[in-house]
Amino acid sequence: MNWILLIIAGLFEVAFAACLGKAKEATGIETTYWYIGFLVCLGISMLRLVKVTQQLPIGTAYAVWTGIGAVGTVLIGIFIFKEPATFWRLFFITTLIASIIGLKVVSH
Repeated sequence: MNWILLIIAGLFEVAFAACLGKAKEATGIETTYWYIGFLVCLGISMLRLVKVTQQLPIGTAYAVWTGIGAVGTVLIGIFIFKEPATFWRLFFITTLIASIIGLKVVSH
């Protein structure tokens, strides 16, 4: 169950980063809504991370959380914000995913 909560926390990290990107593109009151979304997602992500670190090792939980956030944010950048999907970006995303899976495998 803690691993599921950690994945959810990581997905909310992706969401708060995406909200920042959308806020940068928005104007007027829409900007405020994106910043509110950022704060809500940030709060949910942090509370879930705090909860899982009570059961999982902090180093593993934090690395997985930031890894999910990093991979997800790069993918959001590619698919939503039309950032380039170069070979090297995809290569290093793949190695990051492999590292996250490796941490899960070696953690008790």
